[in-house]
Amino acid sequence: MPIPSRILASGNSPLATTSIAGDGATGLVATGTTQTDALQLSAVFNAITTSSASTGVKLPPCEAGAVVYIYNLSGQTLQIYTKETSGVTLNAAVPGSTGVALGNTKTGICYGTSATTWAITAALSST
Repeated sequence: MPIPSRILASGNSPLATTSIAGDGATGLVATGTTQTDALQLSAVFNAITTSSASTGVKLPPCEAGAVVYIYNLSGQTLQIYTKETSGVTLNAAVPGSTGVALGNTKTGICYGTSATTWAITAALSST
């Protein structure tokens, strides 16, 4: 796994470092109750700290090799949706508009296995 400080120390620019190691967003608030109005994620590493019941987040556009981490510390179960409204599935069977649940204190590891499929695994509880 690339470590940003080491990438920077080797002479790479901050933008190149972000492209290689990924970026992070903390203090995010899940919104909406459907794919249409869920919070759009833009970072690789995401910490959701606040949400109301039945709210969710949307992954970036699906592409093979993409990876997005979602750490849910919101106190609620979140729904993870795809950005695309059709043609993209989660875990090869669930339509992106349906979403996949991510429990409180769980980390979702989402990776694009193709241009049309996100695979999502949930790590064990942090507590």
